[in-house]
Amino acid sequence: MSISDRVRVNGVTVLSDDWYILKKTDFSFRRADGSWQQQSRETYDRGNGATILLYDRVRRKVILTRQFRYPAFVNGHDDLLIEAPAGLLDNADPETRIKAETEEETGFRVREVRQIFDAFMSPGSVTERLHFFVGEYEPDDRAGQGGGNEDEGEDIAVLETSIEDALDMVSRGIIRDAKTIMLLQYAALHIFTPVRTFSEANPCSS
Repeated sequence: MSISDRVRVNGVTVLSDDWYILKKTDFSFRRADGSWQQQSRETYDRGNGATILLYDRVRRKVILTRQFRYPAFVNGHDDLLIEAPAGLLDNADPETRIKAETEEETGFRVREVRQIFDAFMSPGSVTERLHFFVGEYEPDDRAGQGGGNEDEGEDIAVLETSIEDALDMVSRGIIRDAKTIMLLQYAALHIFTPVRTFSEANPCSS
């Protein structure tokens, strides 16, 4: 039995249709024991999105951004949020959209990107599915200043940092954005080999 066979929608109410769409849905859900239970949930539909970690394997660098996020601010984050570049798909395919978003936010024009997975970031209330990408860059790939779209209220600063410093910022609670933490952990596991000490590289030297 598929999940669609276990859900019966009884009614949908649009609570807000301003920036995105907030709905309240009343439905019946068939539980594992076969009984039907009446439930009600609110869902926030902002469309699907994409995010990317730009990395320089040779110099062990990554590109991140800093920007103001009001929801994070009102929940106690009194600072700009450090993030990987990201944006909504706006009816484009994920690869096309993330390339355009990357140049808009960071100024870097990436040639090739690779999708590594997709994930629901807050499935208890938000419908968004986020497509995760990685892409290699070189300093000469910067074609503009970036900064985002001023008409959309964006005021984005570009941050180039080492993978080690980025992971340290995660451990110290400086980087708190979930998608960025996921991308940095992926990079640590699959892109950047661990830094070896001199003794590790030369075991017979001692």
